[in-house]
Amino acid sequence: MKLIGSHTSPFVRKVRIVLAEKKIDYELVINSPWLEDSTVPDINPLGKIPVLVLDDNTPLFDSRVIVEYIDNVTPNNKLFPAPNRERTEVKRWEALADGLCDAAVAALLEGKRPKKEQSASWIKRQQDKVTRSLAFMAGELGDKTFCMGTHFSMADIAVGTALGYLCFRFPDIAWQESHPNLAKLYDKLLQRPPFADTVPHD
Repeated sequence: MKLIGSHTSPFVRKVRIVLAEKKIDYELVINSPWLEDSTVPDINPLGKIPVLVLDDNTPLFDSRVIVEYIDNVTPNNKLFPAPNRERTEVKRWEALADGLCDAAVAALLEGKRPKKEQSASWIKRQQDKVTRSLAFMAGELGDKTFCMGTHFSMADIAVGTALGYLCFRFPDIAWQESHPNLAKLYDKLLQRPPFADTVPHD
């Protein structure tokens, strides 16, 4: 399999962590849809990364689709529980973490536009989503060891990826101070090689 993406995308990192946790070999092909000569739109009509190209050349896109597929490929280290209320809870954590990343990316891109074209209200709207999401995550985590309690799951990968993206792109957001339980979780996740080996960089 080939994973098409970049070292900076939180959604690509999420997939890379899952592949590592599941001990699945793959080839990482660095490509960004923001490059003029990018081939990403030829593989994914949405022009987004990550894209997982299967052995039969079928392209899978949207990180949530990809990670669920990967988790079903092998029975080891299951990250999603069987279809039930707990599975819904895991997917809710993932949706929350992905939404936080979406808002952070939107704020970042808006901030890169020429100053006179930027919308301060749009940036604030995205920043407010990040702030609310962090508070909700912290409240749901409480004093639990992992997002779902005592066991590691896809919820932790999604949340850890989102927190890592904030560390990378928005170091001025002092979420570690306001939400020490999230900081404790993130520090614990960084002790896992799949997280430590995929810390984003330009």
